[in-house]
Amino acid sequence: MKSASILSLRYSITTALTQTRSPTLELLTQIDESLFCLQIHPEFSPIGWHFGHIAFTEAYWLEQLAGISLNFPDADQRLFAADGLPKQERQNLPAVATIKEYLKTIRSQTLDYLATAPIAQQERLWRWLIQHETQHCETISFLRQLYQQRYLDIASFNTYQSISSENMVAIAINATEMLKVEGGKFTIGSDAVDALDNERPAHQIYLNTYWIDRHPVTCRQYAQFTAAGGYQRREYWSAAGWQWLQQYPVNQPLYWSNDADWLDHPVYGVSYYEAEAYSNFVQKRLPTEAEWEKAALGASLNCNHGHLIGHTTPVDTYAETSHSGCQDMLGNVWEWTASWFDGYPRFSPYPYPGYSQVYFDGQHRVLRGGSWATSSVGIRASFRNWYHPQVRQIFAGFRCAKD
Repeated sequence: MKSASILSLRYSITTALTQTRSPTLELLTQIDESLFCLQIHPEFSPIGWHFGHIAFTEAYWLEQLAGISLNFPDADQRLFAADGLPKQERQNLPAVATIKEYLKTIRSQTLDYLATAPIAQQERLWRWLIQHETQHCETISFLRQLYQQRYLDIASFNTYQSISSENMVAIAINATEMLKVEGGKFTIGSDAVDALDNERPAHQIYLNTYWIDRHPVTCRQYAQFTAAGGYQRREYWSAAGWQWLQQYPVNQPLYWSNDADWLDHPVYGVSYYEAEAYSNFVQKRLPTEAEWEKAALGASLNCNHGHLIGHTTPVDTYAETSHSGCQDMLGNVWEWTASWFDGYPRFSPYPYPGYSQVYFDGQHRVLRGGSWATSSVGIRASFRNWYHPQVRQIFAGFRCAKD
């Protein structure tokens, strides 16, 4: 690589690291100390742990690349390693000021190293580290919202109760325009330098013709499902979904509002099982991740992401469409798909097997598209997210498809 290209690449990586760190530090200033060490949900680490983990991960790879000391006491190294302590044992955290100093000191060492590092050989790792930081910042964002949700008085949504369930189905079926996506060969995945291991390698598959919703399902549409007794009617739920519902008898999405101003926003805070049940209610299904990605090709970054708005927006806020004509494919809310998370053919783990490969366990469903809190570095049609199907805490909604 020519020296001018090396300088350009070095500048690009340094700029991306700096631009990524600014919102991280801004988030840190917004976290009350009483919330910092609190484990808000048993499946997620405390908010403060994520800040320490960001610093630790950067320090770890700096040590691997340059032999620079971690600058972490042994106890904190075990605390902040992803495979260190169980989540329920991560509440005994250093002071906020200590973690902030970790972030500052390690970043200073990183930037010093980057001035002379063999950047061309390391670019993929630096792109991974940048995305890793933004992913944990999004986790912090939904943990904050989950905490705030505990203090909201959320009543059951009773609008439309006077409409018969039969008419409700007809309304819901016709409420969303569907777009036809022609069958044929399609290249799924990406080989770009910033593509994560689970996006690789790009490979060709064949898809039959299918239809997909122009927009994600809105609160207005989902209210029809709840008003028709969707949470009480077994016929809409899979066996696993019904079992989950009996164990956790919810009757509306986690992030729900009765405010009429939110009716055209995408529904979110739903589990995979709820998305699946609604799809059955309207006689559709969830798209596979391949169908979702093909429909999303050509979608632009002119969308609700990166805390630009600070919450969801109505599904038709951004007029630009993907090549298939779909809107809101990127940003706003993650979208559940029918696919189990697994490696593509010839998958190779990077930078370590624990990042993706350990989750190829047949217990995680794929989500696509990003949310209003997802950074621009993690917004693209090929990006794959994954969670257990019962998880509701993430900023996840869905759109429907049919054959």
